[in-house]
Amino acid sequence: MSDGHQTPDNPGPDPAPPDSAMPSTDGETTKKTGALRTAFDDGALKVMEDEFQTVLNELVGGDRSLDKFRTEYEKLHKALLKSHDSEKRLMQKCRELNAELVTNSAKVQSAMKLSDEDKNAIASLRKEVEKAWKMVHAAHEKEQRAKETIQSLRIEINNLSKLVEQGAGITMGQEQDVNDLMKARDELSQERDKLLNDITQLRRDLDESAFKQSDLERKIHDFNEQILSLQEKITQSKTENIKEAKRREQIELELKTSKQSLELKNAEFKVQTANFEAQQQELKKAQLHLRQLKEDNIRLTKENQILQVRLDNSRTQFTELVTTNEKLANDCARRVTELKEKEDDIVQLRKERDNEQKKKDHSEKRLRQVDDQVGEMEQQRERLRSKISTLEQEIDRYKKAQEENRKQIDSLTRDREQLNKNCQKLIADNQKQTDQVKNFDQAKKTLEQDITNYKEEASKQRKIILKMEKERDRYITEAGQLTNQVLALMEEVKKKELELFDQKKKIAELETRLKQQQNLYEAVRSDRNLYSKNLIESQDEISEMKRKLKIMNHQIDQLKEEIQGKEQELLKKEAIKKEEAYANQQSEFERLNKQLSEANDERKKQMKQLQQVIAERDVLGTQLVRRNDELALLYEKLKIQQSTLNKGELQYKARLEDLRILKLELKKIRHEKGTLQDKVSNTDDLKREVFHVQRELLRERTRCRALEEELENPMNVHRWRKLEGSDPSTFELIQKIQLLQKRLIQKTEEVVQKELLIQEKEKFYAELKRILGNFQMS
Repeated sequence: MSDGHQTPDNPGPDPAPPDSAMPSTDGETTKKTGALRTAFDDGALKVMEDEFQTVLNELVGGDRSLDKFRTEYEKLHKALLKSHDSEKRLMQKCRELNAELVTNSAKVQSAMKLSDEDKNAIASLRKEVEKAWKMVHAAHEKEQRAKETIQSLRIEINNLSKLVEQGAGITMGQEQDVNDLMKARDELSQERDKLLNDITQLRRDLDESAFKQSDLERKIHDFNEQILSLQEKITQSKTENIKEAKRREQIELELKTSKQSLELKNAEFKVQTANFEAQQQELKKAQLHLRQLKEDNIRLTKENQILQVRLDNSRTQFTELVTTNEKLANDCARRVTELKEKEDDIVQLRKERDNEQKKKDHSEKRLRQVDDQVGEMEQQRERLRSKISTLEQEIDRYKKAQEENRKQIDSLTRDREQLNKNCQKLIADNQKQTDQVKNFDQAKKTLEQDITNYKEEASKQRKIILKMEKERDRYITEAGQLTNQVLALMEEVKKKELELFDQKKKIAELETRLKQQQNLYEAVRSDRNLYSKNLIESQDEISEMKRKLKIMNHQIDQLKEEIQGKEQELLKKEAIKKEEAYANQQSEFERLNKQLSEANDERKKQMKQLQQVIAERDVLGTQLVRRNDELALLYEKLKIQQSTLNKGELQYKARLEDLRILKLELKKIRHEKGTLQDKVSNTDDLKREVFHVQRELLRERTRCRALEEELENPMNVHRWRKLEGSDPSTFELIQKIQLLQKRLIQKTEEVVQKELLIQEKEKFYAELKRILGNFQMS
């Protein structure tokens, strides 16, 4: 749109025809241009409108992913209509500029008269400036002479001041000379000030005259440039009528060739859009495959969690079974001991019964058989009962004497039967526990089989990842080929832009005479803008594909690292550390999701910025350069953000290392605290030493102060009279004073060192008190 502003570069009034043949040629050209204009208005615009409607219908009925392209296409159509309206406005503006050119030619003549008058004024001002410069040079010479005399007087004054400082006496004549010199210096300084004021005034006048002169020269230069430009425009407008027909034919041929080239570019652009859609479908397939891998990973982690829970439950059940088994074993041992005690009691009762039944040998044998078969199973116990019943029938006559013994035997047998039942229960419980242990071993084997299956699944995933890496490399190579194609197209576009720029210059020169041809030119320019915007859209989509490929590669690398970490955890780490590894993986997954969301937000921001740049750009050449610069800046920002993340990780590791070092230092300080506790008993001695040192310090300070006061204000001013015979010389006194000063400095340094030592002792004492307080609190 901005190219339309170049129309008023060569404005000029329509000159009169040089001969009678010119009006006929003008009439023919107006007829031809009018026919072309009507043909363009009725034909080209109608064809473009039909093509727009067909393309818009195709875009509306197509895929939703082409909505953005449809909106951009509608914007381009609106821009075409707007450019058509702006063309009309520019034509009106050209007519107004032609009228202004006629008025400017009249102004040129008046400007020529003013320039002659200004030249006379400049000549008079130059004479005045020359006079002022002569006065300035004379003032400079006077000033230089005054500076030389002032410098010589300053040298003499310095010499005299040195003589005065050395203590040499001055005579009255010299004093009179000095006074005369001082007066002369004052007079010369007054004269110098007066000359300086004159010089400043002359400089101001000179600057004002120079400013006026430069202003007048600038105005004359502007007027001369305006006159030259108007003369050139008038000559160009005279030669335009002759070259008009040839240029019109040449432009028509160039327009045809440019239309053909634009049609070829549109065909190439359609092929590129088809390739881009195919690549987009492949990218969608890759994203689906990546999503499926993520879902498989989540499923495996969930199954791993379920197996971990099952393993923990089986462990707890095993521990419970072990504890119950131990309890049952203890109970069984206790029952066995009780059974032995009962059996011992039975043996004792049997002995008593044997003593009572010495005459009953047959009954004693039967009873011994019953006693031997106490430890057998229930079938043997039934036999014993039958035998006891037969024995009871046989010894019926002894029933009264042995009634009490029989009751005791019955009670003991009942106890034995109860003990046998309990023992059977314990055996059954033990068998159940062994069965549970076998089941647990079987579950353990199934878990190990599952782990091997997981390892096989992980190897399969590794193979899938290798396959995806190969596909990623293939996509990268295809993206490189596409970028090379885009660069080649950009070069061709630049060449076409240069050709169009030349055509635009030629059209701008003919705009004043070929107003009807402007519609055709604007149509070519709108087609050119449409093609360039389509090309830029394809570049944006290619850059978006690159960004998505980079994100996908980054995600694949991260998945590869996660799978390798899982393999190492399954091979090396124990079952207890699996939960920690899962927590770390979960945090890593959340961090990656966060980075992905941040990258999406950054991508949205970048897309908004790109859309704003697309909406605001006017010139195509500067548009491409700006877009490339902005993309490079965005890539630099991404690299900077990645580097800052890496630096943050390094700093986090450094902080962890600092924490470890601080823990070691804490242990060391605790160890030193134990060693320093033995030395705390010496605090009283340290306090006494500090007190003595402070008292000595005060004494030395008072002594130093007294010596300083004695040196400044001696008490005995005439003490040399008392020591007339042994009065030292001034040199010795100076040496003694220097010696005393050195001693004083040495003492002050010792005092400062002792003060520092006291401060260190106080700090050490406060640190010990703090450590003791912390130790007592802990």
